[in-house]
Amino acid sequence: MASRQPAIIGFRDTRGRERRMTLRLDPASHIPPYEQLRAQLSVMVAVGHLEPGTRLPTVRDLAAALEVSPGTVARAFRELEHDRLLEGRGRRGTFVVDEPPDSEPLAERRRRVTEAANTFAFAARQLGVGLDAATDAVREAFAQLAVGEQASSERT
Repeated sequence: MASRQPAIIGFRDTRGRERRMTLRLDPASHIPPYEQLRAQLSVMVAVGHLEPGTRLPTVRDLAAALEVSPGTVARAFRELEHDRLLEGRGRRGTFVVDEPPDSEPLAERRRRVTEAANTFAFAARQLGVGLDAATDAVREAFAQLAVGEQASSERT
């Protein structure tokens, strides 16, 4: 059985901006689907793609997008709550906790991103590149990373 195409799921970050997450469940894997989902969401929290305070899509919406039963998503969410990465708030939804354990503190992550941006902006300015061209270069670099990540996940 071949792996499914990745599911691209929209959500809003803590500032209300539209964001997307890409999840892939391999039905042929010996790893249960709930564990595949738990692992991918855990990494997204740890690296800051899912920021503290972010409300996740509902169990039903995520199950429909991933073509799995709601019980699979609910189990992944329960495991992540047990790991203290997510917090269920009843009818309000499921959220990333304010300071996930074992993740880089949010302030430190922001400091490092700002430092990287300053370094890039300085280098671009030295090359005589304006804001629009530099922004295009960053978008292209992110696109290339995504292509590489997808190719890597297709090989596994």
